[in-house]
Amino acid sequence: MHGTIEQFHSEIKSDMGIEKLPSGKFNMNYLILQLGMIAYNILRMIGQKSLDVDDTPLKTKVFRRRVRTIMQNLIYFASKIVSHARKKYMKISRENIWANTFKRLEMCFSNF
Repeated sequence: MHGTIEQFHSEIKSDMGIEKLPSGKFNMNYLILQLGMIAYNILRMIGQKSLDVDDTPLKTKVFRRRVRTIMQNLIYFASKIVSHARKKYMKISRENIWANTFKRLEMCFSNF
């Protein structure tokens, strides 16, 4: 259990880029850590939900994914916003292997 907690701590610091706090003021650093905590928890929820259905292009069965992997696979991929018939759509390439997982998660989290 201790190793798992250390891994979570490492993810918050290195994967989210909060190694050095930007300000010398305590209140500002507290705010940055609080916002980082919210972003980290949202990314962890996305990662756990992505493992519910077997549509991810993973080679082996995993129980948990790192935050950096979630950001690289589901957040940092290319898309574009298309306006058509007074509506806006997000267009994702058909060649993107994470597109089905992204669409499923978008439907899952659109209720929030």
